[in-house]
Amino acid sequence: MQKRTVSRKFRREQSAPKTNEQTYTMTEMFERFMLIKKSEGLARRTIKEYYINFDYFMRYTGKDLSQEEMTMELFCGWISHMAEEMELAPATINIRVRTMRSFIRFCYEEKGWVTEPIHRRFKPVKAPIDNVESLTTDEIRKLIGAIDNESYTGFRTKVIVFVLLDTMVRVCELVDIKRENIDLKKGFIQLEAADTKTRVARVVPLSLKTIKLLEDYLQETAEFGNEYAFLTYEGVRISEATVRDNLALYGKIAQIKNKRVSPHTFRHTAALFYILNGGDPFSLQRILGHSHMNMVRRYIQMTSTDVQIQHNSYSPINYLYK
Repeated sequence: MQKRTVSRKFRREQSAPKTNEQTYTMTEMFERFMLIKKSEGLARRTIKEYYINFDYFMRYTGKDLSQEEMTMELFCGWISHMAEEMELAPATINIRVRTMRSFIRFCYEEKGWVTEPIHRRFKPVKAPIDNVESLTTDEIRKLIGAIDNESYTGFRTKVIVFVLLDTMVRVCELVDIKRENIDLKKGFIQLEAADTKTRVARVVPLSLKTIKLLEDYLQETAEFGNEYAFLTYEGVRISEATVRDNLALYGKIAQIKNKRVSPHTFRHTAALFYILNGGDPFSLQRILGHSHMNMVRRYIQMTSTDVQIQHNSYSPINYLYK
């Protein structure tokens, strides 16, 4: 009986998997991590951001690291370096930190390459809530009036302004809009899942004024033969940076001061105008492409003047004595 027991124990020890003692550098581990991320079907720009944020960290270390050199002190020191020496905004820091936390979590939980749960103590910094100040109707009129319609760049910028305000798309979604996804007859743009931030397809409506401008613009750019809607003067897909630069330039020409004239500001402004004009928050949520209403609330940041106007129209006392 004792001999059979020893024999079974011996067989269990023989069949147990051997510990993987192979070591990797941090770069090698990251490449294996990215293989998993790519297999998850992430958007191209998301994959690109992973590599960019990893490169920021590698610039800080100045060298590739061994598994033993990947310590909590190192990552916390990187956060302090970004905040105190580089003076980066908390939102910028947290974008980079989240990438590295995801990578470190993979190294610890999935592979056991890192022996300490660094990701649990290596956390994003506290950031203030994004209080983007919306543009006023007068400021938007001034901006549109400052645009040179006679130039290709000016006309394209005007069309972009109307599309941003009408559809509330993100700039990353705007530059990925294809001609075939614009239906001028039915008045909407189909945003493909692969081109949205949330990886969910959605339809955004167009007003008649925007449809007319888009029709003229698409006719003018048809000869380029490019599948994308918004193109450079050379007929290639426009970049997000070009959109931001053009809006900022015309914001200066229009003398809009103390406010950032950017695609993100237009998204906030359009969401606020939608509500002030009588739109409901649920349809707004679908247009914005948010899965949670709390994100929609952040976009609807009314000024004290806006609140006063709304109160004058919808005060409970006015309702009582109507």
